[in-house]
Amino acid sequence: MNCRYALIVLALLVASPALAQRAGQRPQQAPPAGNAQQQPRQEKQFPLGASWAADTLNDRQLPRGDKRPSFTLDQTLRLRGFGGCNTFSATAYPLRGQSFAVGPFAITKRECAKDIMATERAFFIALRTAQRWDIVGGQLVLVGQGGVLKSDRSL
Repeated sequence: MNCRYALIVLALLVASPALAQRAGQRPQQAPPAGNAQQQPRQEKQFPLGASWAADTLNDRQLPRGDKRPSFTLDQTLRLRGFGGCNTFSATAYPLRGQSFAVGPFAITKRECAKDIMATERAFFIALRTAQRWDIVGGQLVLVGQGGVLKSDRSL
């Protein structure tokens, strides 16, 4: 009796895929090419180690030449740069979802012309209050309470 029972169970196990198909259950298949599910969008990675030269702040052109604000965020998340008159450093965090956070700045205390100092102050505020980042048309775009800062990649 035990041998017959074992043979019946074995036969049912072997036949189960065929039985499932007869019962209307179809094996899993890939969706047709026209109805393919969209792949999840890959999150952008912040370009650590790249140098950036500020181009515009709130669509206003920033100074060029030796007074052009610039910065780099290195692999250790250290933000270093030049505001147009003074150099600065801080810790910055490119976060998930293209969020961005910048810690307090350490800034040199050099005095320059009033217009350069005003531009530098606006640049520092925009950088310090940046909350989101994106790469658009090759430019790094930082957006926050201080406005929209667009920067070009530099050497």
